[in-house]
Formats: sequence, C-alpha cells, structure tokens
Amino acid sequence: MFNQLGVIGCGLMGGSFALAMKKAGLVKRVIGYSKSPSTTEQAKRMGVIDVAAESALLAVSGSDIVLIAVPVSATEATLKAIRHLVNPGVLFMDVGSTKCDVIEAARRALGERATSFVPCHPIAGKESGGVQHAEGTLYEGRQVILTPQPFTNPQLVQKATDVWSALGCTVLKMRPHNHDAAFAAVSHLPHLLAFAYFQAIAEQPAARDYLSLAGPGFRDFTRIAAGEPGVWRDILLANKHEVLAQSKRFRTMLDQLEALIEAGDAAALEAALRPIAEGRAAWNLSSPAVPPGRTTAK
Repeated sequence: MFNQLGVIGCGLMGGSFALAMKKAGLVKRVIGYSKSPSTTEQAKRMGVIDVAAESALLAVSGSDIVLIAVPVSATEATLKAIRHLVNPGVLFMDVGSTKCDVIEAARRALGERATSFVPCHPIAGKESGGVQHAEGTLYEGRQVILTPQPFTNPQLVQKATDVWSALGCTVLKMRPHNHDAAFAAVSHLPHLLAFAYFQAIAEQPAARDYLSLAGPGFRDFTRIAAGEPGVWRDILLANKHEVLAQSKRFRTMLDQLEALIEAGDAAALEAALRPIAEGRAAWNLSSPAVPPGRTTAK
C-alpha cells in the first residue's frame, strides 16, 4: 500500500485512477492538483481526492506515487514544475497516448532524475472527459502499455506493473516508436477520420435531414468524434509523422475501392470487400494480435 497518491490533472483519467486506487485499497490518501481550481473542488466533493493542492509541486510533496494526467503538450512544463521533488524511489507515471514526445520531454525536464519516470499508456477512456465522468472501474480489464527506457529504474518499472495489475489491467511493454506507430493506426487515425467524416456531413446544406436519418452504424462510427478537441489536437500533432503515414495508407486503399466503384466492376468490388469483411469478422477485441516490439510484462 502507498501512503499518498499525488494526482496532477484530476480529470477523467487521473480521477478514475484515484478512485481505482482507493477501491483496490492501495492508497491511504490522495492529494490532487488541476489547473482549474473548480476541477479539484469538484474532485474533492466527489471523494476522488482527499486534499486539493494549490500547485503541482504540492501534490507531489509527501507522495510516494504520482500520476501525471495532463495533455501530452503540457508534460514538459509539468515535469519542470515538480523536478525538485522527483526523488529516487518515488514512482512517477503518466497516461499519455503518445510516448516518444513524452519521453523526450522527461529527458529535457528531469535530466538524470528521469530514472524515476515510467511512461504509461492505459488503453481506456470515454468520449466525454472531466472528473464528473471518472469511475473506479475505468481501467478494469484494459491493457496498459509501459515504454520504459534503458535508464528507467527497473524497480519502479516493476512497481508500476504491480500497480496496474492490481487495478485489473493487463500490462504490456513496448518500445516507444513501436507504440506510437501502432496507436497511430488503431487509435489516432480513426479519431481523425471520425472528425473529418462527421464534419463532411455536418457542413452540407441537407445535414440536418441526413443526421435525422442516421442509425446505429453512423452513431458507432462517429462516437469518437465527440472527443475533447484539445486533447486530440495535442495527440495528432505530437504523433503527426506516424498519423500522416497511416493516413496515406488509408487514402491508397480508399482510392482503390473508389476506382472499382467508378468502373462499375461488381465482381472485383465484391472480391476486394470479402477478405476485408472476413478479416474484421475474425478479429476479436479481447484477443488482439501482438504488435511489433510488444511483450507481456511479468
């Protein structure tokens, strides 16, 4: 058990982590800080945190585990603000959806103290952010990716593994470049497409009529377009090279299918769609294929 959890960023992810730690009986006290005082006040009223800190540094003071749950673009500034209290033996983790930029931010901000920072990416969330949507079961049954570096304290990597496992997560390890490439394909590009697709319809003169006829397929396809714009701005820009590479692959496939439609070639179009449909039908969310550079943490 930890004596004190410091949460920097008491939104959906940070708030859910705090609730999960309390639910699992892994922490005695939670102190939280958010840029907006109203967020920490709400988090305290909800019982997400026990004490509201007036700064990120005060959230770290006295904590033996710290979760940084801020937008990836704010990682470096946050780490700089707390660097003097980043001490050996204290576990520092993040929840960012990109890892190469976060690791470089930690190098710049912390220097040799970066050994205490274990980069993490829990594959969990909702389209609605904010502490009001936090729940103690958010991470149960989910995967968490760790991308430790050669200089990362191995004892803290093990401690991070133990914490996430205790919250009901499957913990995996990946190299940061492999992580960013994989999630550009299966998370970042889908969000970009959902944003673009919804807006392409919304800006048409008959958009209201079209949307009134939309069914479950449209709802499911566009659900993630309701994601927090600021968060996705940061992710798309932080991982832009991998996202753009995946976008080009998508355009190539879309061009191929459009060409078959344009040609009116029914047999060729069905032949192209069949293996896609069969591949999707065979795919199982609970048993994903292992991407390159990934291992199961022990």
